[in-house]
Amino acid sequence: MKVENTQVQMRKGILEFCILEIIARGEVYASDMLEELTSARMIVVEGTLYPLLTRLKNAGLLDYTWKESTSGPPRKYYTLTADGQEFLHQLRLTWEEVQDSIRIIRQKPRNPDAVSPAGLEVAPPDAPSAPDPLL
Repeated sequence: MKVENTQVQMRKGILEFCILEIIARGEVYASDMLEELTSARMIVVEGTLYPLLTRLKNAGLLDYTWKESTSGPPRKYYTLTADGQEFLHQLRLTWEEVQDSIRIIRQKPRNPDAVSPAGLEVAPPDAPSAPDPLL
């Protein structure tokens, strides 16, 4: 199993949340969203964003308006609907719960009798290391 696969799945799991957070700041052009998501290492391909925007729009969470552009064709700018704002509020609450849950799990003290999968004893992170027999 490759860690990269799990990392990709974790990012995909919160991508909608990130998109809604970006749009919540004010109307935004899809290309600007893509740039921000890419720089934050949340998305790497353009083909991922547009289907998500369409799905969020069809769910009634987003709306868009067309605006003329000085450098080409009209552009579609996205905003959150009232339902989208409520949906984002619920996701923010869930995000806080997930962060708290992870914090609880990560802060739990290590079992001093823990055994690693290879059958080796696992030293607690604050345990002093044994002297090197070669020194």
